[in-house]
Amino acid sequence: MKSDEITLHRGLQGVYFDRSETTFIDGKQGVLEYRGYNIHDLAEYSTFEETAYLLIHGILPTQAQLDEFDSELKAARELPEKIFDVIDLVKDSHPMDVLRTAVSALASFDPERGDNSPEATIHKGNRLTSQVPGIVMAHHAIRRGKDPVKPSSTLGHAANFLYMLEGNEPSVDAANLMDKDFVLHADHGSNASAFTARTVAGTAADVHGAVTAGIAALSGPSHGGAAENVMQMAKEIGKPENAADYVRDLLSNRQRVMGFGHRVYKAEDPRARHLREGVKNLSEEMGQPEWYQILEGVVDAMKPYARRGIHVNVDFFAGVIYYLNGFPQDLFVPIFAVGRIPGWTIQVVEQLQHNILIRPLLQYTGEHDLDYVPISERG
Repeated sequence: MKSDEITLHRGLQGVYFDRSETTFIDGKQGVLEYRGYNIHDLAEYSTFEETAYLLIHGILPTQAQLDEFDSELKAARELPEKIFDVIDLVKDSHPMDVLRTAVSALASFDPERGDNSPEATIHKGNRLTSQVPGIVMAHHAIRRGKDPVKPSSTLGHAANFLYMLEGNEPSVDAANLMDKDFVLHADHGSNASAFTARTVAGTAADVHGAVTAGIAALSGPSHGGAAENVMQMAKEIGKPENAADYVRDLLSNRQRVMGFGHRVYKAEDPRARHLREGVKNLSEEMGQPEWYQILEGVVDAMKPYARRGIHVNVDFFAGVIYYLNGFPQDLFVPIFAVGRIPGWTIQVVEQLQHNILIRPLLQYTGEHDLDYVPISERG
């Protein structure tokens, strides 16, 4: 095909590469649905466990089904002992690198390794959903010379994650807010990490390999780093009254304001509003209301840009939630991964059920028909 007959879609923007029954996004209207259920209803009324069940099985569970699923997740929280050795071996690496390495290693210990059936893939994905929080928190302890906190056998998924940070049971409000954060991050269509996971699954690799690749994609700052960058921005602003000048300086120097704009959404990110009130309440509970006030100052300064489609996104408020709960900034992206495991799992299942090797084309723009010159004759 001649080069002038080729239409490039750089970054595959606007290209539909497959069908999915999992997540619907309307970026122009600011709509996000999991399995047909609006994210506003799920964020308000659901839990992470229920939302994970919905994504994986396609229906909202009965109480009996949810209880069984919850028991399955809790039973899988303990990590194999040798995984702690792996974590210790690479403990000086970035937490995302440690997470990627440990998830890959977990494949060797899974009782259904080698089985790529949808049923086994779901079971392995469920175990990963429970194990990834333990990896993140175990590494955080080990790198500080401490013993990892053993997971609770009774707390919910989000509360247990907060508990494993220091061994302190979180408040109900703090646990509920983290739970909501996980619901909002559970899936988001064909973003970079999900597409990477599906590409790996397209080769008939297993879910551990696909999730490992998804974690690698998420580790890049252009995909998973926004929450960390927003918190750094808030620290640099320092006081609410500095927000307007800070934003003005950034924009005058043609720099981005972190936490604003989205590759898909041209309206407000529908997930953002559900963390906004939570940040306000949590910052007051923790006796640090200035963080919420700084964020609000930035939002006010950015209002004139809303008409250009530049709105606040979910990561704008997420970073402060993590910071107020005591997480260091280099754990912000791993927390994103903790919530995303069910989404990656079901996308891998969908890929394997109707599998095709994902193999797009590149337009060649180099030279042709060059004469090969022996090395002895090259100048």
